Amino acid sequence: MAVPGAGYVVLAALVALFGALAWRYARRLVTVTRVLRSGVRAEGECVRVETEPYQRSDARRHFFAFRTADGVRVEFEDLAGWSTTEGSPVSVTYDPRDPAGTATVAGRGSWSPVLQSLALVAGCGLAAAGFAILLYVEITGSHR
Repeated sequence: MAVPGAGYVVLAALVALFGALAWRYARRLVTVTRVLRSGVRAEGECVRVETEPYQRSDARRHFFAFRTADGVRVEFEDLAGWSTTEGSPVSVTYDPRDPAGTATVAGRGSWSPVLQSLALVAGCGLAAAGFAILLYVEITGSHR
């Protein structure tokens, strides 16, 4: 038994999800670009790498820590390459007004933070646009 309009709801939800992700990563792209141009640099390290429980995927989350100029320890999560392991030294760039919210890994051994954010914006934006087109075609019946 088919539920009338269920396809519209699913497509609208996918447009909203990927649109929200694209917006989030676009904001991160603006922050990273600003911090890389005018932020403060500090030496940090990868303090832990978490993997998906029960090995359901190969996704990894990398957490880094550094000390601000006034000695405050800040820990944050950021994207990192597969070769980054616990204890790996990294260069961190941050805005002194909000170190935890703006910190990014900016050293060698990983993609440029700008390219990472740009790739995520593009991917999520294209997915949102694709699902929006599908939704439009389904609503208008243009495919017939």
